[in-house]
Amino acid sequence: MNKYELMFIISADTTDEKREELIAKFKAYVESHNGTVENVEKIGMKKFAYPINFKTEGFYVLFNLTMEAKEVDAMNKLMTITDGIVRQMFVRK
Repeated sequence: MNKYELMFIISADTTDEKREELIAKFKAYVESHNGTVENVEKIGMKKFAYPINFKTEGFYVLFNLTMEAKEVDAMNKLMTITDGIVRQMFVRK
């Protein structure tokens, strides 16, 4: 098991309840694949340095988690196709 930081950006036009659902969904995904989420930090709305998909701001969320490397790849693919997620990045600690 490796430790990772996951930073992801939720689209600014997503409702508050949908945003909470997305955060809970990815936390549950980690836990259902024998991983643990040590910390969830909701950083909040921030402006982008440049427009992404014609959007200029998004809601940033940071997870500190522990899980297997193969599960990280699968979660990355899931986040790529999930509506409402603008960008995501895993960093191994």
